[in-house]
Amino acid sequence: MTQGMTNTVAANAIVGILLAAGRGRRFDPLGQRNKLLQPIDGEPVVVHSARHLLAVLPRVVAVVRDGGDAVAAQLAALGCEVVECTEADSGMAASLVHGLRHADAAAGWVVALGDMPRVRPATIAALARTVEQGADIAVPVYRKEVGNERGNPVAFSRRHLPQLLALAGDRGARGIVRDNIVNEVVVDDPGILLDIDTPPDLQ
Repeated sequence: MTQGMTNTVAANAIVGILLAAGRGRRFDPLGQRNKLLQPIDGEPVVVHSARHLLAVLPRVVAVVRDGGDAVAAQLAALGCEVVECTEADSGMAASLVHGLRHADAAAGWVVALGDMPRVRPATIAALARTVEQGADIAVPVYRKEVGNERGNPVAFSRRHLPQLLALAGDRGARGIVRDNIVNEVVVDDPGILLDIDTPPDLQ
């Protein structure tokens, strides 16, 4: 399934990959409430996450799980290119690989999480710009001088595409970030550390 507008963008563009295929069992062990659809500041969590990517990047590929029609509809309405990953339950890597395969001609990617609605567009722009200027990996750092706290999203150049496509399991791209030279982008954005894991996180 592919929903939403498929954008024609320059080959050297940075593309957003929004991972929105998780089941959020920590938020609701019974699976009755999808955390991505819970309201925060008047809109679903995933809408905020997608809107901030779309404010900066010319194309955003949003990966949803099989049967995630409600999330897919929200994202398609915003203008994301929505793709369904039938293997999403095997781990985050499957969703990431699925999204990358739909945008594998890009110069690079900003990989963002659907449950991180507080990341500012300026942070996304800074990460994309760092890759455009030659970095292979760019990670945001909040208040580096007092704690060196790395967060999300993370941007990759296409140099790492083979490694990214070889990922498996639930660790995502952490190993690639750990084992390679990384450009740290200092940002005044606590949103890079804030995800929605449990109901109190919505406050």
